[in-house]
Amino acid sequence: MKKNLLYMICAFCVIFGLCACEDFLDTDNLTKKDTSNFPISESDAVQMVNGIYAAMNRNLADPEEDPFFIFDIASDDRLGGGSQSNIGAQGVDRLMNAYLDWMKPLWKQRYAGINRANNALETIDNVKEWSSGDKKNQLLCETYFLRAFYYFNLAQVFNGVPLVLSTEPQNLPRATPDEVYAQIASDLKASIEAGPSTKYPNFGIGRVSKWAAEGMMARVWLFYTGFYKKSELPLVDGGSISKAQVVSWLEDCIQNSGYGLVSDQRNLWPYTNPYTAKDYPYAHENGLNWETDENIESMFAVKMSNVPGWSADGLLRHNRIVEFYNPRKTTEAAFPFSVQGYSNGPVCWKLWTDWAEDPDYAGDYRRVGSICKRADEIPNYKGDPAKEVENTDLLAKKYIGCEAWNEDHSGRYLSYGYYYGSENNRQTGLTQSLVWLRFADVLLMHAELSDGKTVYNGKSGLNAVRQRAGLPDIAYSLSSLKKERRYELCFEALRWNDLRRWGDVSEKVKNQVGNPILNQGIPGEYAFTNDFMQRYNDTGGGFFKIPEDQVTLSEGVLEQNPGWGDGTNWVKGDLPYKFK
Repeated sequence: MKKNLLYMICAFCVIFGLCACEDFLDTDNLTKKDTSNFPISESDAVQMVNGIYAAMNRNLADPEEDPFFIFDIASDDRLGGGSQSNIGAQGVDRLMNAYLDWMKPLWKQRYAGINRANNALETIDNVKEWSSGDKKNQLLCETYFLRAFYYFNLAQVFNGVPLVLSTEPQNLPRATPDEVYAQIASDLKASIEAGPSTKYPNFGIGRVSKWAAEGMMARVWLFYTGFYKKSELPLVDGGSISKAQVVSWLEDCIQNSGYGLVSDQRNLWPYTNPYTAKDYPYAHENGLNWETDENIESMFAVKMSNVPGWSADGLLRHNRIVEFYNPRKTTEAAFPFSVQGYSNGPVCWKLWTDWAEDPDYAGDYRRVGSICKRADEIPNYKGDPAKEVENTDLLAKKYIGCEAWNEDHSGRYLSYGYYYGSENNRQTGLTQSLVWLRFADVLLMHAELSDGKTVYNGKSGLNAVRQRAGLPDIAYSLSSLKKERRYELCFEALRWNDLRRWGDVSEKVKNQVGNPILNQGIPGEYAFTNDFMQRYNDTGGGFFKIPEDQVTLSEGVLEQNPGWGDGTNWVKGDLPYKFK
């Protein structure tokens, strides 16, 4: 039976509480297409798969409820910050409910992406002619990966979630974590097996590859087995994936993918772009040279567009997470980090001091390469003391807007992106990619799973990453691996779930409480308003509240997570500090 695609997505919206019937395939003629006439060509199939990616960009319209922002802010190395009004970031930091239907945009867009993937899997065989034998397999690789990735995001935020595997409207209860992870693992395995062994970058700029699936499988395996105390990762067919299988996939990726490490880790971040770096002493004096967003180390990222503004259907083309991390009330004195934003995510002093005091990291350029101490680098920038809360004087450099002077130095462009074709705008000019997986992480996951086995340029993954940072080799231990992941991958949305899988969440409390901060200009120390570890335990290990309207629409079929009853709402003014 042929299905009208507009009907399918609208029915899905009703069952899963999606408030708008958005263009499922991002086409102009959606109402004239159904599964009998779309897709019928290879270009149709590519367009269809492109629509699956778009769900990630739509989440960025609500950055406080994007998985990257959530995992980043929830860690011990950032605070919520912002102003008293930025209760989204503060709620994430404290495991409190910030808004009515908190996390609804995340739920909505991730399930929209899953539904698009389901449709692609159901209809891709409509295409009878392909330009090459690998083209269909490449699209299948991407589709299975993206469905797995969206479920992995949902599972890490909410634990068990409804397992929707077809486009038929259904009112489903939550699947168990074991069932969800079995589906994630099975999809990633299908992605690996379907994906051609084409080396980077020949499979296409910005596209998922089998190598990304191999790397993501390791991340899923580590989280599932660590957090849930399991020895293997289940599959839907009743089999399982062992540690040895994951290691072999990682070695295939490391040795055959064409990915590698850029020469200097700082060259991954836009503050080293030539238009900014020439006027930024730190970048200029260290000879830094941006490798651009599309580089040999970036394996899976949300890509932005230089097309001006927002699309008619709400598709976001710029990186609002960067906007939320930008400082407030900026002036030339904040250059290059002078794109105005909301000052969310101030860096904890404990990360800064731990890094400096660790003898294994003496001389590590990544510390200042990753963190801007305002008093040292931009001492004349006054900030916005009338509004800033939890200001630590430390900014994360990896995801932050950077300006650039114009050609005759008479004024500044509101983003370096102007030189690459984006708008001269403090919001839409922020086109930095949001990287979810890079090669250094693959090397460190291999080291963790293989106890430091030699794998890359005659070194373990741990020492290969350290060598790139100018540091000597070190004997492998889990302790050394944990430190390396903290420093190499800080502010990349990995630390929170690393702490959870290692059973080290209590470090969050120790590394945050007591941090020196300014609240509307008044000195103080960071404090929780509640017993954070009690909140963590009450929520089953750091899982957030399922959007309330989803529970209501299900008429009791969908159960709420534990720990989200009365007294868990975070409201403006709840910060436990003195204010002017």
